[in-house]
Amino acid sequence: MSKRDGNIFVIIQARMNSSRLYGKVMFPLCGKSVLEMMIKRLDSFRENIIIATSKGEEQHPILNLCQKRGIKYFRGSQNDVLGRYYEAALTFGAKSEDIIVRLTSDCPVIDEGIVKKTVDFYRRNNFEYVSNVIQRTFPRGMDTEVFSFDALKEAYKNAKKSFEREHVTPWIIKNYKNGSFLNEINHSRYRLTLDEQKDYLAIKELFVKLGCRSDFDYDEMINILIRNPHIADMNKEVKQKEYECSF
Repeated sequence: MSKRDGNIFVIIQARMNSSRLYGKVMFPLCGKSVLEMMIKRLDSFRENIIIATSKGEEQHPILNLCQKRGIKYFRGSQNDVLGRYYEAALTFGAKSEDIIVRLTSDCPVIDEGIVKKTVDFYRRNNFEYVSNVIQRTFPRGMDTEVFSFDALKEAYKNAKKSFEREHVTPWIIKNYKNGSFLNEINHSRYRLTLDEQKDYLAIKELFVKLGCRSDFDYDEMINILIRNPHIADMNKEVKQKEYECSF
């Protein structure tokens, strides 16, 4: 079997003790939690999802959600997130030819159509790593990284620096041929990721304008943002962490 035809493992890193906004993945959003909304928006990938969280009693709300909704989960190191990804994939049977999709749980507006297209781009091209985050044309909050299990395994064995262990993909990006999945129109000015309170207020307002639905697509969301410029203004002053692929 070609590595381009392997099984897909959608691994979403999630923890309660975020340094910038504690418990953000369980904040309420239209009658669900942020993490639950994200899972709902990835409905066609439901059987592929693994929530990769860390050990400790503070993660119990995440575990309870996974158990309630029948979502696979793995508990690993808090700081060695690269190790957490590798061990989660290995635990659920990842093989050499399989595909890892890395998502972060601070992206409740993630679009499954964009995730599918990023995976398809990976499969059609000779890259070991593909993302829409190195060269940004999508809003923050659509962040999708796709790479081979082999690349993840090599990173796990060889990455030595603490930021490489914490941020999962720097070693892969440095050591493998990588490509960018680009949008036809540059929407990178929009910030739809959840790091601070202002982000939360902006994301809530967007969901309200979308009728508190989970089934909207990317184009519908962008049209709402264009017609309601105040949403983007709500969190325009929030600064991203220096290493942007972090969580």
